[in-house]
Amino acid sequence: MPARLRTNLPRKTKKAAARPSTTKRTSFTPRRYPEANTSLWTEALFGAEILILHATPVYYGLGVPRGDGSAVVIIPGFLGTDRYQPYFSGIGINAECPNLLIQRRLNQTIENALAETGRKIHLIGHSLGGVIARSVAGQRPKDVASVTTLAAPIRGTVANRAVLHAAEAVRLRILEEHGRGVLPDCYTGRCTCNFLDSLRRKVPDSMVETAIYTRHDGLVDWRYCMTMNPEVDVEVPGTHIGMAFSPAAYAVVAERLASAQSTK
Repeated sequence: MPARLRTNLPRKTKKAAARPSTTKRTSFTPRRYPEANTSLWTEALFGAEILILHATPVYYGLGVPRGDGSAVVIIPGFLGTDRYQPYFSGIGINAECPNLLIQRRLNQTIENALAETGRKIHLIGHSLGGVIARSVAGQRPKDVASVTTLAAPIRGTVANRAVLHAAEAVRLRILEEHGRGVLPDCYTGRCTCNFLDSLRRKVPDSMVETAIYTRHDGLVDWRYCMTMNPEVDVEVPGTHIGMAFSPAAYAVVAERLASAQSTK
């Protein structure tokens, strides 16, 4: 019956009904990534790591090398927020196109730090923040004295299924929000943006590079958090989330910062 009604409609009306909508709808194909065989439940222990940190001398700056007054820009991890000291990275919640975060926010923070201190800066990044830090180090080698990554998958995206699902949701939101302002493979390892291109560049010998990782990482494959250079890679106990509160990691960071000569 509905088919007969459509057939009996006037010709002009039929054309109007068949006319395509002028509103463009964009469809995105979900990406599939290799999954890491990690134990997500271990990440629940990060609360204990926070308590332990507050009970250790390193948290209060005791028994660790002192700083030289140069700026340290700390970049939060995936879905982490800017609640660090002394320099906020300026990227807010880290759930955005990394290339845009660097261009629109992080570079300005770096410029401010350079102007205020007159010295090269130090970059420290946790998780995705570490990947961003390493990319910026490749982009601005003359401005960076050292780059330290904590539990950062700098060699590829191999993570727990829950992390991959969250990352895919972020990727689809980025594509919906920015449209042609980002590349189709944004937020994947196949993207050809400057962010990933810079990540693959070697840093100069004058820059102190450190990659801190834990074998008990419950979110990403810890092997992808290494550079495979024993002079760069440092293993510490703890979890992925807890890396940002690890006394062992803090001690390593303090030592590496002190070894990096920050000059104009």
